[in-house]
Amino acid sequence: MVCLIMGFLVVWQPLPTQAQGAVPATGKPALYEFGAKYCIPCKEMKEVMAALKISHGDQVEFRMVYTDEEMPLFEKYKIVAIPTQVFFDASGKVVDQHIGALPKEEVLKKLKELKFIR
Repeated sequence: MVCLIMGFLVVWQPLPTQAQGAVPATGKPALYEFGAKYCIPCKEMKEVMAALKISHGDQVEFRMVYTDEEMPLFEKYKIVAIPTQVFFDASGKVVDQHIGALPKEEVLKKLKELKFIR
């Protein structure tokens, strides 16, 4: 949102979201997929994340984070390329990160390796 007041350009920043504060908010391990809505590999990862949320959402928080909506998170976690997956333990500590799209089977393998799922 941009507003012009008395000749000055004022850019309003969105209020911080829950994700911009503490990650993960649920106390569960989490997988955050950083991407953009226009990015083809990111769209593929969105489908993977949706399937994983259905099958393992009770054990892991799965969340899409988009550049145009939550840039502060991109800066906080130093995301330099998309898609990027960031894995958080239940305390919110980053325990792994991957750049590039992954098939569902590879994500499941990583979640098991990190002991996020059984």
